[in-house]
Amino acid sequence: MKRLILLVVLCAALCGCGKVIPADDEVAVVPLPERVVKGQGTFLLTASTEAVLLSGDDSLACVTGALDEVLEPVFGKGLRVRHADVPLDGALNISCDAAMPADGYRLEITPGRAEIVAGSAAGAFYAVQTLRQLIPAAAYGAANVRAVELPVVTIEDKPCLGYRGMMLDVCRHFFTVDEVKEALDIMALHKLNVFHWHLTDDQGWRIEIKKYPKLTEVGSVRSRTLIGRDPGGEYDETCRYDETPHGGVYTQDEIREVVAYAAERHITVIPEIEMPGHASAALASYPYLGCKGEGYVVPSTWGVKADVYCAGNDSTFRFIEGVLSEVVELFPSEYIHIGGDECPKINWQQCPACQQRIKTEKLKNENELQSYFMQRAEKFLAGKGRKIVGWDEILEGGISETATVMSWRGSAGGIEAAKKGNHVIMAPNSHCYLDYYQTDKTETEPKSIGGHLPIEKVYSLDPYEGLNADEQQYILGVQGNLWTEFISEFDHAEYMLLPRLAALAEVGWSYDNKDFDSFKKRETSLARLYDAYGYKYAKHMFPADSTATDTTK
Repeated sequence: MKRLILLVVLCAALCGCGKVIPADDEVAVVPLPERVVKGQGTFLLTASTEAVLLSGDDSLACVTGALDEVLEPVFGKGLRVRHADVPLDGALNISCDAAMPADGYRLEITPGRAEIVAGSAAGAFYAVQTLRQLIPAAAYGAANVRAVELPVVTIEDKPCLGYRGMMLDVCRHFFTVDEVKEALDIMALHKLNVFHWHLTDDQGWRIEIKKYPKLTEVGSVRSRTLIGRDPGGEYDETCRYDETPHGGVYTQDEIREVVAYAAERHITVIPEIEMPGHASAALASYPYLGCKGEGYVVPSTWGVKADVYCAGNDSTFRFIEGVLSEVVELFPSEYIHIGGDECPKINWQQCPACQQRIKTEKLKNENELQSYFMQRAEKFLAGKGRKIVGWDEILEGGISETATVMSWRGSAGGIEAAKKGNHVIMAPNSHCYLDYYQTDKTETEPKSIGGHLPIEKVYSLDPYEGLNADEQQYILGVQGNLWTEFISEFDHAEYMLLPRLAALAEVGWSYDNKDFDSFKKRETSLARLYDAYGYKYAKHMFPADSTATDTTK
């Protein structure tokens, strides 16, 4: 029987049997390309179509891996790759043009062949993501697909903003390496290029530091987790807990694995090591790092904690430098995020060592002490060839001209920093906090920290608002943030991200020509890909007759 089945399959292959999936009626790509010119006819892409590399640049070889990821779900295999000096008919031809922007590309599909010309391997990768969306949605999940029709079209494209990021908090709730990789896949589909990995916080330390093993042994685990709070928002006897220890840490080998996986998708990973606040997990591991020196635990509740790193003891800075020394070996990114947000000063006010530091360094107050703390870390990282990013609180007490500000408390901090001549990443909670509810009908939604952020509001973000033309040059880009206080499962995380992350991606990529009505139509088409890949997403924006599957539950 097995031989008979094999014979039937072989005969079908030899006879060219199988479905031909017709092209979709519309060219619908998210984020919106810079220029789209639709022609007449189609190009037939089959399992036997060759990918032809026209450049001697070995970097293009990685693009074929991206093609395989796109086409294997359709054909069961990737394309055969060959090299040639000139474009070949019937093939997908890929080449580089150094005159183009590095992240730019041209995708030209004619009845006779398809061609990708890009400024670099990154641009070619983005072209493949566009190609992914041109494959008819019906091809995904269909059985026995022999070929798909691609529309005749010319697409010329490049991003408006160089930094297009997403932050994932793995401290409040830990996600596995495979789940982090799925987040990176989602980012790649939307042409996002920076993964901000929030690795340390009060509620958990998530990165292995070999010099300080107690960070893993103690700081990575809390005794229980808050799952509900009283209506007044206070943490008291009315709160509900799961009474289950929660932990998790990424080994250094796992960190390297994620960084490499991201690099294959032209995504830079920026780690965040929080300081001087949000340090409870570190203090529980090494109590000498705090002003009191004892009594620290890994918290089971959320919010801002008074226990922070002692800024008066040099042992604190030796610890910080030891941690950062291992971090920079794991992450090749230009930037290291060092936090700087929500640092209460009450312990510093009462700490003799901190008060002595203020006197010795001739600082005016505790705000300047925080600035001293951050600049000391910045100086150390500069010696390692790295730059810092910090939340907008690093403006308090003064910052160096080389620090980059991530503006989260609205846009005001980013505007102030840009006017000072500092680089800025716009991530205001008003538009970019993807842990907020997607609708005001919160009783029907998965649990959230609070707030209300519909997709229309995300799309309306103007990263340049309040800045003149000269000041706008300091805006590096935009970022969506997913904090995970009440997000314990990755399906829930996906639901909070999608489709709002697509809206933010279009702000970053297509700022100059974005249009929400157009976006809604194109995102409805993209949702069919979400379905094909099994992504969970919210459906509030989709029309009732959408072919997208309801995945809200």
